[in-house]
Amino acid sequence: MEWKRDWGLTARVLLTGFLLFLLYLVFMTVLVVFFPSVSILLIVGLAVVMGLVQYFFSDKLVLWSTGARIITDDEYPELRHTVEKLCHEADLPMPKIAVMQSPVPNAFATGRSPKHAVVCCTDSIMRLLTQDELEAVLAHELSHVKNRDILTMTMASFIAMIASMIMQSFFFSALFGGNDREGGSGWIIVWIVSIIVYALSTLLMLALSRYREFAADRGSALITRNPRALISALNKITGRMEIVPPQAKAKVEGANAFFIIPALSGNRIMELFSTHPATEKRIAALEKIEIELHGY
Repeated sequence: MEWKRDWGLTARVLLTGFLLFLLYLVFMTVLVVFFPSVSILLIVGLAVVMGLVQYFFSDKLVLWSTGARIITDDEYPELRHTVEKLCHEADLPMPKIAVMQSPVPNAFATGRSPKHAVVCCTDSIMRLLTQDELEAVLAHELSHVKNRDILTMTMASFIAMIASMIMQSFFFSALFGGNDREGGSGWIIVWIVSIIVYALSTLLMLALSRYREFAADRGSALITRNPRALISALNKITGRMEIVPPQAKAKVEGANAFFIIPALSGNRIMELFSTHPATEKRIAALEKIEIELHGY
């Protein structure tokens, strides 16, 4: 059983991108019909600039938002050796390694390509997991790098970001009476449509995000040949999450899309729009992979 391109992930990436693009076209059409005098180019131009910033500096933005720090070559030698070994197994270039000081046991990968990747784990997850379990978690993150789905999610969010910007600009413009001169209640229609577009695009990205977690779990099993270690790690992380203070989880909740297990602080909306499948489903999938690998 060898690593093969996940055509299911590829198909979902393409389909998600196509549907998001259609949503964007519909929204822009509505916008032009009801507000022909609005400066579409300005709004889209700003969104493009933000998209480029997100593309080139996404790793730095994620590290900054989580408080993670790139470690030097002489820090955490065991962690560095583990990542080097896994990169050799996965045929990947060595990424930068970061450590995040947090009681939330977690790990994530970021960066626009394998050559610009960063793999990060919290100090608490290194204390919580055994060596085999930590290897399985890091292999999961490296699978995201190998699948290039980090870049996919960054670019997939681009259209949703544009819709969000336009939605907010019209909201505040309407709030301060800036659209009165346009006449009628056209801005209300545009605002409603923008909310629908944003909600649908978010749901599409959530569906893609959940699948990519299954794909990364499978990748971890193939790299380490030890899916049972990832099962154990997921159980441990999930169990520890239940006793981590909500305040600690709230501090890093914005990076949940990147984490191996989301840090949910009790916010029901965040739980509803979780970027990850249920741990039970991930474990069931890993158990099937173990049968494929070892026949038992």
